[in-house]
Amino acid sequence: MRLPAQSRMRKGIAMKQTAGRDQLGTFAPEFAHLNDDILFGEVWDQEALSTKTKCMLTVTTLMAQGITDSSLLYHLQNAKKHGVTRAEIAALITHVTMYAGWPKGWAVFNLAKQVWTEDEEGAVTSPEGLSEDFPVGEPNTAYAKYFIGNSYLAPLGDPQLGARNVTFEPGCRNNWHVHHKGGQVLICIAGEGWYQEWGKPVQKLTPGDVVSIAPEVKHWHGAMKDSWFQHIALAVPAEGATNEWLEPVEDKDYLALA
Repeated sequence: MRLPAQSRMRKGIAMKQTAGRDQLGTFAPEFAHLNDDILFGEVWDQEALSTKTKCMLTVTTLMAQGITDSSLLYHLQNAKKHGVTRAEIAALITHVTMYAGWPKGWAVFNLAKQVWTEDEEGAVTSPEGLSEDFPVGEPNTAYAKYFIGNSYLAPLGDPQLGARNVTFEPGCRNNWHVHHKGGQVLICIAGEGWYQEWGKPVQKLTPGDVVSIAPEVKHWHGAMKDSWFQHIALAVPAEGATNEWLEPVEDKDYLALA
């Protein structure tokens, strides 16, 4: 079921954009409204496509038109923020180049290299400080749209146990979310990370810490910006248990953590 726009805003899952009002609010208020509320509100909040897919489509469209100014740079940064990897953006630009033209490909690659820098790829083959006793697992592609940055997932034991080792690259965190009916337990095994419940101070996590998350509590967790982080996630079984994924943790709030 799709919520009305006002309800989506109350739940905090609509994309927030104020560039139109900030730059043209008094000069062209109707344009500002269409940019902030319609394009970056209702259109970007359509549920049929994931945010990651919409980011890739937007980059493709701007590249095809030959637009390589600050607007494309913004959308490249937005694509990375919503889980598009360096390998994926390179494949996308190469593919579109075959249809849109070689000069456009060169121009977009030059911008993409500013966003996906060499030291940010964080190859999982050489992370620092991870557990030697638990596997890193595979890229967490199934839930990538609910994470900022790259994470990896390794099921542990019988699937009925609901136990997984989750590995976060530096700066990676999941969106705010709620476990309905059934809760969750986090057992921290390597690195340093954060845990926060809605309306409460953030909590630093280090190996040995255990977090018991009650049902219906809005929260997020992830790595520190300069550290890998691993925790085992144990699902607390309950009949009809579901997860509800909400809005991302805003960069300004996350980067202010120390």
